[in-house]
Amino acid sequence: MANKQGWLATLTRDFAKNQFLLFLTLPMVIYILIFKYLPMVGAIVAFKSYRFDQGIFGSRWVGFENFRFFIQSPDLYRLLRNTIAYNLVFLLLNTVLAIILALLLYELTSRWVLKIFQTIIFMPYFLSYVVVAYVLYAFLNPVSGLLNQWLQGFGLETIDWYNKAAAWVYIFPITVEWKFVGLNSLYYYAALMGINSTYFEAAKIDGASKFKMARYISVPSLYPLMTILLILGIGDIVESDFGLFYQLPMNSPTILSTTDVLDTYIFRALISWNDIGMSAAVGLAKSVVGLILIVIANAIVKRINEENTLF
Repeated sequence: MANKQGWLATLTRDFAKNQFLLFLTLPMVIYILIFKYLPMVGAIVAFKSYRFDQGIFGSRWVGFENFRFFIQSPDLYRLLRNTIAYNLVFLLLNTVLAIILALLLYELTSRWVLKIFQTIIFMPYFLSYVVVAYVLYAFLNPVSGLLNQWLQGFGLETIDWYNKAAAWVYIFPITVEWKFVGLNSLYYYAALMGINSTYFEAAKIDGASKFKMARYISVPSLYPLMTILLILGIGDIVESDFGLFYQLPMNSPTILSTTDVLDTYIFRALISWNDIGMSAAVGLAKSVVGLILIVIANAIVKRINEENTLF
């Protein structure tokens, strides 16, 4: 009984001490509860033959039939290949380019110049993929696009980009980096700002160049943040940005071999086949695989350096 009272006293004291911070987190806790946890009840649809007139709980139970339908689909290999390959490329490029950009920003001494550069590189993040798709269309339009006009100016043949599947293997990464590298670089830039300046002063006295200071001081200081972001990125390896893969290629059916991913496949299943059960099964499978990948990646990092783990 005494232990219980001591535990309650400690909890009450900690709550009174941190009540302001706890109330600040309350809106986000409520948001996550309503929009992230409560909808998980709908995951039961993945195991049912859903009918609108019978509802979620009244529909017939089919077990793993919806999963079996997707696994036996002839499109499975193409969907997994595109989804995983694109996400691996995005993860690698985002990490490398964001770190390089953060290091360059860190070398800027003028505050106004830094603010201007940060605004320019961060601005694309706020554009929706609908807007980005039409900006891209202005470049890739088969008739009047800027790229085709440039090709004509050099005496080359124009390219119908929206019917050329191989081109999108490069278009997607370029667009993603243009849109997100500014945001990702700010994470690393904030981490660089937390490095003790005496390290750089001592290295400068020893005659270290900018490159060596970046290599031996700046980049090693980013390892904890880099590791956490990589673990989270690996967890999203089977996730796809629907806006990216649906809006940018204008849903062109002739280039699905390189633009079709799991999320666009789920969307077409809902629109074309009205198969809510199968779509829910694919979404649930993605979430489970993502959780498993995060646990595995965190365990691997824990064996290498326990201080850099996510949990």
